[in-house]
Amino acid sequence: MTATQTTLIVLGASGDLTSRLLMPALGQLLTREPQRGIRLIGAGMDDWDDAKWREVVTASFATVKASGSAVDAVLAGATYRQSDITKPEDLTALLAEAEGRPAFYFAVPPAVAAKACVALEQVTLPEGLILALEKPFGTDEASAHALNEVLTKLVPEDQVHRIDHFLGRSTVLNVLGVRFTNRIFEPTWSAEHIESVVIRYDEALGLEGRAGYYDKAGALVDMIQSHLLQVMAVVAMDPPSTLGAMDLRDAKAVVLRATSLWKDDAIASSRRARYAAGTIGDRTLPAYADEKGVDPARGTETLAEMTVGVATSRWAGVPFTLRSGKALGDRRSEIVIRFKPVTHLPGGFEGSADPTVLRLTLGPDRMALEINVNGPGDPFELDRVAMEAEFGEGELLAYAEVLQGILDGDPTLSVRGDTAEQCWRIVQPVIDAWHADTVPLEEYPAGTPGPASWPQL
Repeated sequence: MTATQTTLIVLGASGDLTSRLLMPALGQLLTREPQRGIRLIGAGMDDWDDAKWREVVTASFATVKASGSAVDAVLAGATYRQSDITKPEDLTALLAEAEGRPAFYFAVPPAVAAKACVALEQVTLPEGLILALEKPFGTDEASAHALNEVLTKLVPEDQVHRIDHFLGRSTVLNVLGVRFTNRIFEPTWSAEHIESVVIRYDEALGLEGRAGYYDKAGALVDMIQSHLLQVMAVVAMDPPSTLGAMDLRDAKAVVLRATSLWKDDAIASSRRARYAAGTIGDRTLPAYADEKGVDPARGTETLAEMTVGVATSRWAGVPFTLRSGKALGDRRSEIVIRFKPVTHLPGGFEGSADPTVLRLTLGPDRMALEINVNGPGDPFELDRVAMEAEFGEGELLAYAEVLQGILDGDPTLSVRGDTAEQCWRIVQPVIDAWHADTVPLEEYPAGTPGPASWPQL
């Protein structure tokens, strides 16, 4: 933590992301770290004044019961400026009000953020300026590269924070801690001992009014391209020298450069579906195609699966399956590492002899190691048991961890420019195959695990 004075300039201050996620996170961070010196400026197209902006921030802070001297200071000094952030003169005026190191948080649609970055090329930028951009970063590899080229002209790479709130500090460290600090796992973390890896994020929620964004993105881009590939890189990386930003991000980059579709076959290694009408708990959901704001002709998927391989000596031959979807029967967010069977099972044992499975659950973070043991009765009968441990919740909300990194100038949790491009490269063959309709768009009733024809993970 640092007490350096920072001015957080929220571009898109009147939007839902700011009030629902960003400001509650700031309130929590200020409550826990009252030494921080922060000036808050909101900017947007809406005709607000300082009083309206402070009212919104106050309401957001209240959702996390934020309090203390730092909270009071931020609220008292919060100002709002009606601005067109695609105009250089408006951006210049915002920077002129900054005290200490300024940080632009682009809480706006990606296309607007890209135009604002182009406008910044005509602005004299202060040293140390932080640029924080929400996903998706670009719409394909070429657009991501073009945006990176613009950003490179503005500030050094370590001052660009491409936000991935999904992969919080506690989650990353829990995965790395289990793997690298236990002799039982570290030597066996390779193709020699591991049969497969599944990384899934199944949601029980449906569209929830997000058609404006989601119907253009779909599950593949919304979750797999932007989040789950980053999780996979953490799982598959070689041991970094340190937990510093440079070493961790280098290790992730090596994995992603080596990743491609399983057997280079987009048709065989991907599946897509969208939910039909159904029931989840006491809620009845309409079919996705009937949701408000959805264009059925787009063929947007709400459930996506993709299998990739990592072409390194550590992982050659191990399939990594990434899956994410909405309106599914159970909420499941987990990493499942399935080990290979033992090379020889002595004759005489009866019962389960399934391979060992390590299950790392994300949010709340916990782990379970599923193994075979002798049963309590007949010692020749094998039983399946799970040894479980709770990691507990992290101290901060995911967005509070994001803000902490931005305000401290620490890019450890942000996505580096080259890896953002690699993630697009990896999924592009699947996107192309789906656009060409060579992979069927199947259906599943809301509240079920997915299409009945799909193999169970």
